[in-house]
Parts: sequence; structure tokens; C-alpha cells
Amino acid sequence: MGDPRKQRKKYNTPMHPWQKERLDEEREIRKKYGTRNKKEIWRMDSKLKSFFVGAKKANGAKTEQDKLEAEQLLTRIRRLGLIKETDGPDAILDLKLPNLMERRLQTIVLKKGLARTAKQARQFITHEHVLIGDKKITSPSYLVTLEEEGLISFDSKSAFNDPMHPERAKAEDEDAKKLKEIKKEEKVEEKQPDTKEEKAAPEAAA
Repeated sequence: MGDPRKQRKKYNTPMHPWQKERLDEEREIRKKYGTRNKKEIWRMDSKLKSFFVGAKKANGAKTEQDKLEAEQLLTRIRRLGLIKETDGPDAILDLKLPNLMERRLQTIVLKKGLARTAKQARQFITHEHVLIGDKKITSPSYLVTLEEEGLISFDSKSAFNDPMHPERAKAEDEDAKKLKEIKKEEKVEEKQPDTKEEKAAPEAAA
């Protein structure tokens, strides 16, 4: 068994190191979700594959123990919001890596507007500024359940808990700018005629 104190790798590396399609996909994921390195992506990918293995076992469950493990897997994945309450094991096999990346604490902190960028969200978490309920979480890759999502906040002792903090004000300003840009685009689309007949109508009237 080896020394139980020795830390073991909790993920599988790609079978081939130089696959362009996979490398391009990993590059986009790193950019979008702000991971520190590819190991974090491989950990999520390994976890997803373990879900697939569990789903396949659930489909062929015969013993009571197999059925119990299948139900525990479904309960866990439903709590993460990855599948619906009415979905069965087959729905797990349709999951993709981005589905799991969306449930990481780093991603959710960014989506809740507590940070301006994915890298800043990571910094807040690792520097112990973020709580889930009354528990301090320092792992950006922590998978957040639907119940925990509404409990995410800054530590009361953190400087970022102040809504007037410069960094939080910048985030609000950027959100306001994005909303203004969206509204401008919507107005432009409303003004533009949809068909050639609408464009020709003013000319005919003239």
C-alpha cells in the first residue's frame, strides 16, 4: 500500500502530451476560468470521468450496494446543479468539462460580482477573504452546491466586505458600463429596419 502519509496524485494526465485540439481547448479554459495551471483542469477532468464511471455502474446496478452507491452519486451531482432532480444516470454521461468548471468557487465568486476578473476571484479565495456560510474556503476549485451558492460572501473582517472599497467600486462601475453598452446595442437593433420592404417604404412615400 505504501506510506499513507505520502501525498498521491489525484488526477490523470493526458495520454498524449501534444494533441493540438486538446491543447487549444485547455488554453481557452485557462483563459476563461483563470486556473493557475493545467493541473487544475486535469483534476476537474478526472473528477468528471469518475462521474462517468459511476453512471455506467449505476446503469448496470444489481446488488443493493451498487444501487445505494448509484443513488449517492445522483444525489451529489443533483446538489451541484449539474443535472435535474428528474434526471437519471444517463444525464451524467452528457456532462462536459465546462459544466463542472462553472461550479468552481472561483467561477461563482466572479459571477456574483464579488470580483472583477477570474484571477482576482482566485486571489480573494486563496487570501482567505471568502466565506461559504461561516466556513472559510481557500480552494478556488471547491465545487459549490446549489445550497451553498447563496451563502457565499466576504469575511466580515475582510477589507473587501466594505461595499465602498475601491476594488468593489471598480467592479460595480464595470458592470454599469456593460449594461449601458447592452442597452445601446438593443436601441440600435430596434431602430434598424428588419426587412427590405421597411427600407423601401420611406422611399416610396417620398
